[in-house]
Amino acid sequence: MEPAAAKAAAEYLIKGCPPPDDEALLRASAGISFLTDFLRGQYLEDYIPSGGSKIKFVTGRSGSGKTHFGRLIRKAAEDAGFLTVTFSARDIWLHDFSILYLEILRQCSLEHILKGCADQIIREMGDDPSAIPEGQTYMDYLSDKGEADAITRSSIREALRTRFTRNPRLDNNFALCCSLLTGSILGHPVLEAANEALLLSWLYGDKSVKLSQLRALGLSPARITKFNARNMLRSLCEAVKLSGHAGIFVFADDLEILVNRAGSERVRYTKLRRDDTYESIRQLIDDIDSMRYLFFLFGFDRELADNESSGLKSYQALWMRIQNEVSGTHFNRFADILDLDVLSDQIYSPAVMCEMAEKLGGILCEAGLPFHPLDEEKALTLTDRARYGGLGLPILVNQYVVKGDGDDV
Repeated sequence: MEPAAAKAAAEYLIKGCPPPDDEALLRASAGISFLTDFLRGQYLEDYIPSGGSKIKFVTGRSGSGKTHFGRLIRKAAEDAGFLTVTFSARDIWLHDFSILYLEILRQCSLEHILKGCADQIIREMGDDPSAIPEGQTYMDYLSDKGEADAITRSSIREALRTRFTRNPRLDNNFALCCSLLTGSILGHPVLEAANEALLLSWLYGDKSVKLSQLRALGLSPARITKFNARNMLRSLCEAVKLSGHAGIFVFADDLEILVNRAGSERVRYTKLRRDDTYESIRQLIDDIDSMRYLFFLFGFDRELADNESSGLKSYQALWMRIQNEVSGTHFNRFADILDLDVLSDQIYSPAVMCEMAEKLGGILCEAGLPFHPLDEEKALTLTDRARYGGLGLPILVNQYVVKGDGDDV
């Protein structure tokens, strides 16, 4: 690792946070492959790309590695061909599903998706998208070769209809927008710049768009709301698959903000908005089997599950859908709620903890910073602290490597 990258990663480790750099993140991981390899093989490389969808929740005490785990799965999803979305519930409101949908759309980039759809059509037509000179459309390219005849134009229109407007899995407005915009990328049918901007503004939820303008383009006069956003997400997932990607992976972290009443938080949930969030997640769970190519991972501290007055248990319609019917001491990798505290008891042996400490120490050393080696005897002490304290084992190992056996550990 380059010294600058090591220094940046070390700064995050000192704060007790997972490094944002993927290389450093992988280097700082130990033991968790027991779960990440399973999810990658079962879901990211098999079930989801084959047309399935799944929602999972990851929880545990503070410092149990939820964010680290979520970012590892995100990296695995990227490697498997997914478009990935990561955000904190501290930054994005969750009580209105349209806000969540629009954030997913923004991070996936509809323009990137439709460019992928256009490239797929070009390949079907027997050409290589990379052979088209920069700044030219596909029709420009065909015209230069003398192949922009009526039959070719008809084939392009038929490919657009097959993918979008005749696709029963797409929302009608979404399908028509995608067809028009992809056609514009290909250069046929040509879409005026003003109309292209209008369609993109509507798709990205711009409320200043006049609905009367949509009728002129053949769209129904409707806005994206919390009532149709799940259908729009379903359509987006289909478009992502059509563009050549495996699907969409979404990691929504820090859901414990729902029960946090601290005035310093930028996003604060009233009881009404909290219940609306729970209902939104409940509806997503009920609709997930009708969606394809989608993996949702929600992360939260144990407080959200344990707080009976305002946590998940306070909204029975949701809690009944996600609670594990059978619980035991052995970690179940198929469970909807992945409890990293239970996983910790199973996989973080003294040897694994020492391996983790060695990896963390290696990053600090490369950054020119001191660190404290961990032996198995000290690892057992940290295990006892985690069992009876409020912090998870990963953060305790991190703190020991950074600070040693001080009062803060």
